This record gives sequence, structure tokens and C-alpha cells, in this order.
Amino acid sequence: KCEHSRQISQSQEELTSSSFLLSRLSKPCAERMASSLAQHSVESALEKHLPEEELKEVKRILYGRPVEDIGSDLPESAHKQAKEQNFALQAYRISAPAEQIRSARLVKLGLVQNAIVKPTTAPIVEQRAALHDRIKSITECAAQCGVRIICYQEAWTTPFFFCTREKYPWLELAESAEDGPTTKLCQELARQHNMVIISPILERDSENLDIIANTAVVIDNHGAVLGKSRKNHIPRVGDFNESTYYFEGNTGHRVFETEFGRIAINICYGRHHPLNWMMYAMNGAEVIFNPSATVGALRSVAWLAV
Repeated sequence: KCEHSRQISQSQEELTSSSFLLSRLSKPCAERMASSLAQHSVESALEKHLPEEELKEVKRILYGRPVEDIGSDLPESAHKQAKEQNFALQAYRISAPAEQIRSARLVKLGLVQNAIVKPTTAPIVEQRAALHDRIKSITECAAQCGVRIICYQEAWTTPFFFCTREKYPWLELAESAEDGPTTKLCQELARQHNMVIISPILERDSENLDIIANTAVVIDNHGAVLGKSRKNHIPRVGDFNESTYYFEGNTGHRVFETEFGRIAINICYGRHHPLNWMMYAMNGAEVIFNPSATVGALRSVAWLAV
């Protein structure tokens, strides 16, 4: 047991210290390093050293109860669109005990982990326009699958630049949460698909000294902006000193009432703070989303854990 603990601890240190380097490397080099990290992650260490039954129990403790894969139940048209436009499409059912008095309330949620479309050397307006087109297609596919609340990834209209220490031209992509081009696009999509949209963007608050914030905009299924929730914990780890780019959030632990449930958004690094989750829940959230963007082998681990 002690030997296993040392190996797992060492794997954690390697993953933490090495994953931050990936964004600085060329793509082939980054891919090779990511592949190497995947072989030395906590996940792979557990799979290597634990018997099958113990591994199942450890994963249950880490990730919660196993979920049912229902990808085969999705419309064939959605699978076809995903294949043609080169994105993965997966679906799972998270069950709850049946109640004797109240009827079940079933809500389909969509989670999007996107990728940039244009190279980062392209004009930034073209980069954002390409991402807008990409998200339109993905949202249309989600609508075919009956999704009622969709959450895009953290700062989805920008490349992942938070560990490069480059402020320009990337901060030019910051925009108004209330009436910026991305919010206007999401309002159209929400009305078109009868869908609540959580759109995490880099926000420029022109009414408050042009401060920059890492913000999730919430748009209801009729296209109205319900409000915004700002990232309230900023990482200061290695190259990830994100206070270089934006301020810590001042919106508290807001919960948004929608037709499909009460929702909250705990952006990225906030997931490491248990009291964050607790406060959203105490304020009435039924579903708490964790939009994030990160690098290397850490991506899949964070996705599973949250």
C-alpha cells in the first residue's frame, strides 16, 4: 500500500508540473508529451495496480455512481452530423431513486468541450467567427437530441492562452456580457432551439472601468439574458497566473431559475474549493455546471471527476 501511495503521489506531481508545459510546445511535441503523461496519470496508475473489483469501487468513490451509456438511443441524424463535422457525440443517463408522490422530471443537459477552428495566426475576428459557426452546428446537433440546457466551455470564443502570458491580441476578444456579438448569437440560438444556453466568455465591463472578467452568461430559452456569473477563484499555479488577464469575480454564488431547473455555474478552478459547491447548492441550485479549459492529460481526468 505504501509503495502504491508513493507511485500515485509521484504521478500526481508529474502530471501537475508537466501539463502546464504543453501549451508552449509545438503540436507534435505537445501530443507526444500528452501521450507520455497519459501513461503516468493517477488514472493509469490505479488501473495498473488495483484489481478489477477494487478499481470499480475506487472509481465510484472518485467519480460517483456509474452512468448508463445511451449514445445508441440518439437520433441517427445527430450521429451523422457529428461524423460529417468531426466532433464526438456521447450520451449518458444519470438516474435517481423514484419517488412515490412526485413524478419524475427528466431534463437533457448538453456539455460542450470545443476546439479552435482557425490557426491562432489568423485575424482574431476570423477566429471568433469560425468558432461561432462551429458552435452553431454543435448546438443544432444538441437540439436534435432533445437537449434543454447546454453549457459551452470556459472562454469558448478564444484560444487557450491563459498560460502563455500573452495579453494581446487575445484581450481584444473580450466583449460585453449583455449585448456583445457572442451573446447576441446565443440569444438567437436559444430562441431557435428552445434551449437555455450557458455561454462562458471573456467579458469586458465597459460600465466599470473596462475591467476584464471570466464570465458565464446565462440566456433563457426565450432569448432573454438572465444574468451572469463570474469566476471567483483564479489559479496562481506555475504559468497559470490568470490574474494577469482578469479580475476575480464579484457576483457571489448566483443561482438562475429557468423553465428546466435551477442552475449555477462554478467556473473551472472553482471546482477545487468545496465550499464553492456548497454555497451554490445552499442557494438552491439543482444542477451546477463546471465549464473549464485546460491542457494535456489533465483534460480527461477533470472531465470525468466533475
